[in-house]
Amino acid sequence: MRIEKVTAQWLEDQAFLLKDHQGFPIVMAQPMGVLGADLLPLSLIGCAGWDVMSILRKQKQPVLRCEVEAESERDEEPPWRFRRVRVLYKIWGREVAHAAIERAIRLTEEKYCSVFVTLKDAIEIQSRYEIMNEEPLSNSAG
Repeated sequence: MRIEKVTAQWLEDQAFLLKDHQGFPIVMAQPMGVLGADLLPLSLIGCAGWDVMSILRKQKQPVLRCEVEAESERDEEPPWRFRRVRVLYKIWGREVAHAAIERAIRLTEEKYCSVFVTLKDAIEIQSRYEIMNEEPLSNSAG
C-alpha cells in the first residue's frame, strides 16, 4: 500500500501553509487564498484533467487546449456537505474525435483518477464535455 504524507502548518489568523507529499506549497487562507472546501473540487478536476489529457495524447488526438470546470452543490447549513459536482471538460482542437474524448473520460473516471474513484460513491458526480470551435488563446504576449 502506498503511503503519502501531506501537511498543514498554521501561519496566522485564518491562514495555513499546505504542502503536498513532495513539499509543493499551497496557501489556504481567508480572504486571500484558496478556501479549504474549494480544494475538493479542485483536486477532482486537476486529477481528472491530467488523466484525460494523458490519454488523449496517447491516442494522438490533436488537442490544442483543455480546461476543466467544476460546479459544486453543497448544503446550506453546517457542515456544508458536498452533494453534487458537475464536471465540464472543454477541449480545443481540430478534428478531435468524440469517441476518443468519451473513452478518455470513461477511463479517467473508472480507472485512473484516484480522486474521482474515491468520491463517486460519496457524492453525485456528473460529467460532460464540449469541443470548442474557437481558436485557443495564445500563450505569448503582444
